[in-house]
Amino acid sequence: MLYTIIKALHIIFMVSYFAGIFYLVRIFVYYKDTDEFAEEKKKILREQYTFMARRLWNIITVPAGVIMTVCGITMIFLNLGLMKTPWFHLKLTFLMGLAVYHYWCWKKVLQLKQLDGNTLGTANIKLRQANEIATFILFLVVFTVILKSQVIEYWWQLIAGFFVLVFLIMMTVKLVNKKKKK
Repeated sequence: MLYTIIKALHIIFMVSYFAGIFYLVRIFVYYKDTDEFAEEKKKILREQYTFMARRLWNIITVPAGVIMTVCGITMIFLNLGLMKTPWFHLKLTFLMGLAVYHYWCWKKVLQLKQLDGNTLGTANIKLRQANEIATFILFLVVFTVILKSQVIEYWWQLIAGFFVLVFLIMMTVKLVNKKKKK
């Protein structure tokens, strides 16, 4: 029963964490979108986006990430057999990628604060593409957890499907960005 309750909490805070990460990077995109605005409007919006990013990071994303991680580690201690399964090692590998992405987001939040309303150096299209990284990691982790050993058995079909998904999402981002410029 305890394991199931911890698992439910892990899932709830995983959803909260990913919601925070998804919206955070979208705020970076919005900040960058202000480059072509009039100075007064740009200043007001950039202050607001910086404020929103810091609040989202400090009040939702990081606390949800910490609780998600604590619940995950607790589940490992309650079921040490997880560490003997190949699919779980794969999940942990994807979570290492999420940790790198989390660090990148944290650095961007700090950068926004230090910019003091100046232009963000990262290209708009790069921010839009970076916005999809969390989506890819979420797909990888969820499919791994749901399919478990089948992920190992059918790895090449899943990788092919993943690359098709990545390609379609990236092309959609480029198409939307192209229409936006017109």
